[in-house]
Amino acid sequence: MKPKNSAQPMFWRDDRMPHVELRCVEDGRKVCYAPHSHAQWSMGAITGGQSTFDYANRLETIAEGTLVFMNPEWVHACNPIADQPWAYLMLYVDKDWLAELRHELGLLASPIWDDLDASTSRDPALYDGYRAMAACLLQPEATLLEKQSRVVDLLSDVMLALAETPSATADRPVTPPERLQAVAAYIGKHCADEITLEQLCERAGCTAGHLIRSFRQHFGLTPHAYQINQRIRLGQQALKAGQPIADAALAAGFSDQPHFQRVFKRLVAATPRQYVTTSVQHQDQAAARK
Repeated sequence: MKPKNSAQPMFWRDDRMPHVELRCVEDGRKVCYAPHSHAQWSMGAITGGQSTFDYANRLETIAEGTLVFMNPEWVHACNPIADQPWAYLMLYVDKDWLAELRHELGLLASPIWDDLDASTSRDPALYDGYRAMAACLLQPEATLLEKQSRVVDLLSDVMLALAETPSATADRPVTPPERLQAVAAYIGKHCADEITLEQLCERAGCTAGHLIRSFRQHFGLTPHAYQINQRIRLGQQALKAGQPIADAALAAGFSDQPHFQRVFKRLVAATPRQYVTTSVQHQDQAAARK
């Protein structure tokens, strides 16, 4: 199922499957991202054309038939090349749910998240399986059991394949010093509040220049950009919970809705209204359950 305007992203969500979310873009020429990260593990499929993939300190060109994998909290960005057409699907998976699945598959000693090394794959079987899974999620006639089964089957295949033959490894970031972890935790907890550089320097025990350089080295973003990224996550949570855009903006720490909308589009590559307008299938299902 394609969006009415193919240049606009379409989101699929189902409250009966809260651990996954699908994004579909048929024409990505106007879909541009600033560097950002997600709380979820992400898996994308380039379904047409080509784009750039900036991840793990590498910038590469990826084309149709490629799968990309992004660990939670790792900064990344995918963007069009010289206005060339490209299309993609992106699946966002709750990391705790996926850690449990990896544990059940015997890939983790305990159901605690561990970053994956692979960043890309051109395995045709995995790619075709991904496309089939996404088509099922977007299919109005598909049952809940079929959708759940497709997701588990596909992710099981991917996890097992990546454990055996990672096709392209990502450079794992060095674990940040405890003082920087404390700064990041403070920003995450208070991201909707006004935070000063002086407060962060006091917690880190260093100068402003050193804090900004070292924080960016370990987290891929400056402290301010990290705060904005966390604010947008709050806004996404508020929107998915059904809050109006204006209320979501305030909950995320933005003083006005237009500012929230501009920043949201820069990091999510969709407007808040596009983000909450899920597929027709999901809307029909939600209405049928009422």
